[in-house]
Amino acid sequence: MSVQGTILVLDGVSTNRIMLKVQLTAAWYHVVQGERLAGLAALLRRTRPDLVLTAQTLPDGTASDVKKVMAADPALIDVPIVAIAPQNDKAARLRALSDGLDDVLGHPFKDTLLLARVRSLLRARADRQELHLRDDSHSIGFGESAQVLLAPPPIAQIAILTQTARTGALWRKCLAGQTRHLLTNHTLPDLKGVLSGATPDAIVVELGSDASGRNLLADLRSRGATRNTVLVGVSPDENPGRAAEALDRGADAVCMGGFHTDEISLRLETLIARKTRDDRLRATLRKGLADSLTDPLTGLHNRRYAMRALDQIARQAPEEGRGFALMLADLDHFKAINDRFGHAAGDLVLTEAAHRLQAAIGETGFVARIGGEEFMIGLPNTSTEQALKQAEMICESICGQPFRLPDHPALIPVTISVGVKLCAPPELARRDETDPVSQAIRSADKALYAAKRAGRNQVYIRQSAA
Repeated sequence: MSVQGTILVLDGVSTNRIMLKVQLTAAWYHVVQGERLAGLAALLRRTRPDLVLTAQTLPDGTASDVKKVMAADPALIDVPIVAIAPQNDKAARLRALSDGLDDVLGHPFKDTLLLARVRSLLRARADRQELHLRDDSHSIGFGESAQVLLAPPPIAQIAILTQTARTGALWRKCLAGQTRHLLTNHTLPDLKGVLSGATPDAIVVELGSDASGRNLLADLRSRGATRNTVLVGVSPDENPGRAAEALDRGADAVCMGGFHTDEISLRLETLIARKTRDDRLRATLRKGLADSLTDPLTGLHNRRYAMRALDQIARQAPEEGRGFALMLADLDHFKAINDRFGHAAGDLVLTEAAHRLQAAIGETGFVARIGGEEFMIGLPNTSTEQALKQAEMICESICGQPFRLPDHPALIPVTISVGVKLCAPPELARRDETDPVSQAIRSADKALYAAKRAGRNQVYIRQSAA
């Protein structure tokens, strides 16, 4: 049997624990049991659960106390906690949500609803774990990354989708007195109105007796723009089957028994705070990826990016039936600039040269700094004439105007040598053991040295294979 995750069940009543264990074990979850707050920290360290189901009241504490114990361990801060409260105890439900628990299930409950909620929470946790794994700075040697806590989110956009405009206006009016976030309301067919502007941070969807609301949840969760949007369903009754289906279709939470302003505002606040944290982490990851492909001094792409881009250009060229050009360019006598004016001045020259090279290439290809004063340029879909013209523009962009340094009144003349390798479709179509990218780089490197030997400040082209 494949175990799908570890769930800790906390309840002072043994029959309740046994019932939950039977339900969860049948769904292939590994169940660990506890009955009180005492000894919980050690039990958590030993079992490392993926989710905790706890009675609202334990013999020596509450579900809120369970959350406090878990919050003290950074490794458990993302583990979902679901409180189990009496079916009609609205005060207990609101208290648990106010304490920051992930959900509250009214006892007794149907297996379908329990398992759907477990699946939903475990999916969400798996997504967050994936974000943290990607952000794990141990792998690159910068020590332990800081734990990001749930902070009050900025002003968020919340869209309300209901069957009728009247219901939407009523819900919006009720929520306006409970939340600081910006609210809009739409009818269910008006999905275009919801998605035409800025993507909402959260969407509240009315789940009627028909399937339109549940289908909409699946639609929203599948779209790139709303994949990470908070989705809250509102069911008019206590129908567990409808709630379970909504959770399986992508809802982050389902409020049963109609629209309850207090409950919905509490759920939205917690879920939007979590989304805000995850969005910041995603932004950090995107920036980290961009930084890993960027030269920090010049802002150009680096060697890692250049090799990937060049490989992609080489693979696509035979399919498109057009060749490409690879250029290696090197600032002439750059060491003399460093020796005379200092390395800070040399860095300024490199930065300005990078700006000029990027301006000369524009959107036609890529420019990367691959060494001290050496640059790589890749031009897809390029003929011999186009490549020669582009290379001459590169030379002119550097030597056409002297470089100015802030602390030196004298202008610095700088030139550049360029080696070009033209890769034509017949050459690319040959199937042999030679790596076309490495071969092209070697040829461009030989062309660059030929330009240097010929007196520098010029272009040398190689059209034949190395």
